[in-house]
Formats: sequence, C-alpha cells, structure tokens
Amino acid sequence: MQAYYPCPDCNGEQFAAFYTCRDYTVSGELFTLARCRQCQMVITQQPPPSEKIGSYYKSEDYVSHSDTKRGLFFRLYHLARGWMLQSKRKLVEKYSGKTNGKLLDWGCGTGYFPAAMQQAGWHVQGIEADEDARNYARQKFSFAVVAPEQVAQLPDSQYDCISFWHVMEHLHDLQGTIADIERLLAPQGIVVVALPNQQSYDAWYYGRYWAAWDVPRHLWHFAPQNIERLMAAHGFGLLHKQTMPFDPFYVALLSEKYREKRWGFINGILQGLISLVKGYLNVNQSSSVIYVFSRKRQ
Repeated sequence: MQAYYPCPDCNGEQFAAFYTCRDYTVSGELFTLARCRQCQMVITQQPPPSEKIGSYYKSEDYVSHSDTKRGLFFRLYHLARGWMLQSKRKLVEKYSGKTNGKLLDWGCGTGYFPAAMQQAGWHVQGIEADEDARNYARQKFSFAVVAPEQVAQLPDSQYDCISFWHVMEHLHDLQGTIADIERLLAPQGIVVVALPNQQSYDAWYYGRYWAAWDVPRHLWHFAPQNIERLMAAHGFGLLHKQTMPFDPFYVALLSEKYREKRWGFINGILQGLISLVKGYLNVNQSSSVIYVFSRKRQ
C-alpha cells in the first residue's frame, strides 16, 4: 500500500497494512496503521491534520493535559509521578554533567517536569501546543511556556538539555523539529527522548488493543533502531538508553480496559510485570525506552 507519509527513518513509501485501531480516548474513530516494508517502522495513516488534531486531545483521560486525579488509575499515576520526576532529573544531570543548566522541555504538558528541574536549580522553558496546558503550567509554576509556532524565536545554541517525554511520536513536522534541536542545543548539550516501543512484549501481547498506539495522537511508532537511525542521520549519537519502569503497568492496565476482558486489572498487573522483567533483561524489548543523544564528535 502507498503510505500517507513517507517513512522518516528510511524515506520508504511502500508499506504493508498492519492494524486497524480505535481511538478509545476521545472520538471512537478507527485509524489504520501501516508498517514500512524496508525498516519496519509503523505509521498512522491519514491522521487529522495539525490544525484539527487539537480536538482529539480534549479529554480528562488525557492526563498530561488535564492533570486529572479522577479514579484509582489516575490517582496511582500521580503517586508514581514524584519518583519519576526525580529519576528524570538525575538522568539529565548525569548525562549533561550539569546541576543548574538550561532546560527546554518540548511538549511540557501541565509543566511538572520543568517545575521539578526549576526547583532543583535549573533555568527552564517549555513548549506546548495545547493552550489550556500552557496556561496551567504558567499559572501553577511560573516559568515561560511558548507555543510550537514560536520556536523560531528561541535563541540558538543555548540549551544544555532538550527533552521529549513521550512527545516525539506526536509531532507532525518530525524532521523540522529535529532540525530545530540542532539549532537550539548547546554544543555539549544532550537530547533526552522517551518513546513507546512498538517491538515490546506488551505491544505484541495486546496487538491492536495496545494502548500506546494511541491513534490518532501518535503518528509515528518507533522501535529502538528507528529512532537511533533517525537521530544519527541528523548528527546525533546515542549515549545511553534505559527502560521506563512504570510504563509497562500503565500501558497494560489501559490496554486491558480497552479489551474489556474479565479480570482485566489482575491480568494487566501480571502482563505489566512480565513486560517490566523483559525490559530489564533487554532494553530493546521495553514497553517504553528513554534515549539520551549528543552531537557526534567530529
């Protein structure tokens, strides 16, 4: 089949139909996923254009924008968040070599990660497409947050870390964004990218019900080799990668909700545990992977 987008990894245009997935969060609509015949990357076909996709984020269940604490599932999410924020801070400080640098968090949502870095002594700024989330972050945490169309106004070579926590899979202009990273990143800076992993155990187990397909909000579905080659093509080398320990449970429990199976909560915990162990044994099989990149040394 002909792809709606060419593959960002290998620029291929020949795809095989993969899954038809439902948008369980907002619209209930069906979207087709297709796999690149050359590099195996998966792409959402015919998603809403960037000027219309905002309505597909308007749900209290979209926690990065709404900050909802409704129900047991999201209360558990908030309990885990404090640990996750400190873990992310330690990762950034270890690989940047700084404890008070400049951070640009791309897709900052309601702003909790930049706020945690700001509290630790960093100078922070956010980029966020959703106006409500931008306003929430500004009012609650008092740091600068700009819309994506204002990125061109940001200064060159100033940021010691540019982070994308489950954001790059949402970007309509993926190549343009990576070009922006090249301009904005300080010479010794790092790029931190967290992504769902379409070759993970839980992606295989849940198939079309895998919550991390998250159509149509997720446009690109990476395996580790896809994002590593894409960043390498723009002059970035991989410094480090690791699993995200809470993501297998989050994804498995959501996937069980979508399947509507009896004993779904118990099976979600079990499958999350299996996925966690597999991810620790082989990071390339993790439910989600954190990648740390730096400029390749000439």
